[in-house]
Amino acid sequence: MTALERAKDAALRARALKVVPTGMWGHLHAAKLPSAYPQFFARGDGATLWDADGNRYVDFMCSWGPNMLGHHHPEVEEAAERQRRLGDVLNGPGEVMVDLAELLVDTVAHADWVLFQKNGTDATTTCVTIARAATGKRKILMAKGAYHGAVPWCSPSLVGVTAEDRAHLATYVFNDIASLEEAVQAAGDDLAAVIVSAYRHDYGFDQELPTAEFAQAVRRLCDRTGAVLIMDEVRAGFRLHVAGSWEPFGIRPDLAAWSKAIANGYALAAVTGAEWLRDAAGRVTVTGSFWAGAVSMAAAVATLKVIRRDKVPDRLLALGNQLREGLDARARQFGASIRQSGPVQMPTMLFDDDADFRKGYAFCNAMLERGVYFHPKHNMFLCAAHTPEDIAFALDASEHAFSVVAALPTAA
Repeated sequence: MTALERAKDAALRARALKVVPTGMWGHLHAAKLPSAYPQFFARGDGATLWDADGNRYVDFMCSWGPNMLGHHHPEVEEAAERQRRLGDVLNGPGEVMVDLAELLVDTVAHADWVLFQKNGTDATTTCVTIARAATGKRKILMAKGAYHGAVPWCSPSLVGVTAEDRAHLATYVFNDIASLEEAVQAAGDDLAAVIVSAYRHDYGFDQELPTAEFAQAVRRLCDRTGAVLIMDEVRAGFRLHVAGSWEPFGIRPDLAAWSKAIANGYALAAVTGAEWLRDAAGRVTVTGSFWAGAVSMAAAVATLKVIRRDKVPDRLLALGNQLREGLDARARQFGASIRQSGPVQMPTMLFDDDADFRKGYAFCNAMLERGVYFHPKHNMFLCAAHTPEDIAFALDASEHAFSVVAALPTAA
């Protein structure tokens, strides 16, 4: 197959480079990906994405998570447009804010109240602020390598970050109870919170589901010390379990941060909390002029109703199993040694003996050529608009991609 057309994308990159530092910021920077990846996109529909040059892909990144039901889901778009005609950012929230808060409290098992923000970093930072206000303590424990946002207290990069910004942040190893106990002991009487992701989703590494013993230990240690258990649901929220990702373990957090899938691509985040933290949540100052945007809230109401009605996590589980089993079978067919990890609803595939991701890059470039958007390092995402036929299409494309990897010259 001939190389994908990239003329318009190249022109847009050149223009952007003149007016945006490095041409793009953060994790959406296509320069961090293999050469065939586009930077600019034209539109999306369902589980399909078109780039600026008109190339079409079955999308397995789903906007890096926010696309939960499919681009332009009719019920979500109808709700958003209905609210848009009334108003969006006003002098205060619309009635829809109360509707959404009630729906979230009814949906999320641990939730007695809700606060709204705009993105995941807002939500995790709000959780940390509330925890410190409630406990009067300072120390926050997070897993080594975990991502909870891109602000100084938790940023994965130390560029522009001072030691003082991280003075009260300490780490433990995910799923390592002894490591967690040591971190709790070291924090002593100054432990405000333990923040934990629904599962370990470190970039470029095998993903790791929590053990029941670890989840129980986190809850037990927080209860013993009076610390707040913060669940970062920004990435996994509503894809694994509607009521909360750790519900299958019977473990409920005190605070949870939500974003990405909550409004099917409209900018929104939320913090849900237990009753004992209501007073602290009311005393802290966390705010933003766009945090009460009514259009996103209307989209979220519609999104959550569809997720509940259509049992979307169950659908994603079935699709994810189809994809994982199919990739395993085709990897064996072509003699490729791969590792698939994490929840099947958020698939991750890495190659063995591929520290520089040379195989992963070749595989994903070849997938792009066949109209499938995979990622070589990051966990991917399934959405409710994916069909068994989309999975089959991706698996057919993977045969070409695995053959490309098999033909790679042996690394020196």
